[in-house]
Amino acid sequence: MSEPVRPKRFYKDVSVVPHEGRYAIALDGRMAKTMGRHVLSAPWEALAGAVAAEWAAQGEHIDRATMPLTGMLSASVDGGVGEAEQWREEIVKYLGSDLVCYRAGEPEKLAARQAAVWDPYVEFLRAEFGAILVTTSGIIAVPQADASLVAIRSALTKAAPETLFALQIATAIAGSAVLALALWKDFDDAETIFDASRVDERFQEEQWGVDEEAKTREERLKADFLAVARFLALTKD
Repeated sequence: MSEPVRPKRFYKDVSVVPHEGRYAIALDGRMAKTMGRHVLSAPWEALAGAVAAEWAAQGEHIDRATMPLTGMLSASVDGGVGEAEQWREEIVKYLGSDLVCYRAGEPEKLAARQAAVWDPYVEFLRAEFGAILVTTSGIIAVPQADASLVAIRSALTKAAPETLFALQIATAIAGSAVLALALWKDFDDAETIFDASRVDERFQEEQWGVDEEAKTREERLKADFLAVARFLALTKD
């Protein structure tokens, strides 16, 4: 397969400028635009500065693969307030089938490992948000209390669209809204939280060995998760 065509760099200088109460990325003094033709801007100067740094780091050609923060900011700006509610509800919906709530009945060694890794995150959710989750063994769905879902929804209502966008990506990668919320609230470092989402995979590797194709996919997921973690860290004052 041929490599994708990368556009030539068309600017020299990159800067961050105030724009309508936000911070916009400017290329040679002109504001950069998103894929949807909105101004590429962020509510936080630190995030705008990090995005600007990605643009400044480009060589003769622009390589979007090296600009994950730009991609996330652009998508969140294009979605904006219009899709913020959808992103929030996707996160809340995940609590109904959250990875950390569904444990193995056997083997006992796996069940014990899941409990050791995941129980602290379940307790974090209770302590941080007042949301008590039910855990179970097996695949039969168990409903979560409405009060717990309301508590999480209420906390997310206060989050900016950019934050919600990143959180729903973290939730999808981890298979867990609990782990994504732990990332948001700095309960643990990003690598540890990602590893918590891979308990079952690690156990299978110990039993049957490493599947190279699966490992390559996991490495891509981890890179994406760490990029989201950096984005989230920059959405804080």
